[in-house]
Formats: sequence, C-alpha cells, structure tokens
Amino acid sequence: MTYLRQAVLSTLLCATVGAAALAADGNGTEAPAAENPDATVEFSGGTIAAGVGYVWGHGSLTFQGEKHDFKLSGLSIVDVGAAHLTGSGMVYNLKDLSDFNGTYTAAAAGITIAGGGSAAVLRNQHGVVIKLISTTEGLRFNLSANGVNVKLKG
Repeated sequence: MTYLRQAVLSTLLCATVGAAALAADGNGTEAPAAENPDATVEFSGGTIAAGVGYVWGHGSLTFQGEKHDFKLSGLSIVDVGAAHLTGSGMVYNLKDLSDFNGTYTAAAAGITIAGGGSAAVLRNQHGVVIKLISTTEGLRFNLSANGVNVKLKG
C-alpha cells in the first residue's frame, strides 16, 4: 500500500509543481514572486496499474485557518506496478472553498527534483492552481488527459 500511495502523490505533484512551474501560473505568465498562497495542501495516495492505472488518495486543505479533508481519484498512465506518494503544496486563486472541488489537469510541465521528488502545477476548471512538491516510492506515473478529481469531504 505504501508504494501505491506514493505513486498517486507523485502523479499529483508531477502534474502540479516544477521549478519552471513554481514561477508560472499555467498560462505562460509569471506569478508574482511575493504572491501569498490562499491555502496549503498536504496529501498521500497511491496507484496501481498495468498500462493505464487508477490513482487515489486523501489529504487536507488549510484555508482561512481551518482544515478541510478531501479525497482524490483519477486515471494515470503508468508502467506496470504500484507506487506510493506524499506531498504538499500551495494553493492560489482560491476565493471560495467550493472552488477547490474539481478536475485538476497539468497547467505546466512537471519536473523531477533532487532526492526523488517531483514538482508540478495543476489547475482546475475554476482557475484554482496548486503548486506541489512530492516524494515517491515505486514507479513514476503521469496523469491522463482526464486529470485527477478532487472533492472536499463532508
């Protein structure tokens, strides 16, 4: 199970945060260096696949001083195997809590960083951007074109 969770998180992170992605907002424009995030996220998850796979996970969003649990699920394009991932990130353009729900797709190319981590930028249909950094154990995987569905619990 540990490998599965890291794979899911790696996928999210790869799709959300990167060195170049950390500076970009996904539309090719630079984000202000001093821009403060609206929220933060922490998550863990996994994946299992034989070609096309399934990713799942859970996490917490800290928004306006309150923690909100969420779950994630989606399809991945992976080699055969399983992986576990964990990560954290910053959330931008979140003005209303309900806008966090949605389908996140890669807004900028993810990169691999030192120590086996990944960075990427994700964006949903409401314009919410998550810049993530993750660690992975197991196989590396990529999000499918359909992205990852994120839904607040409760």
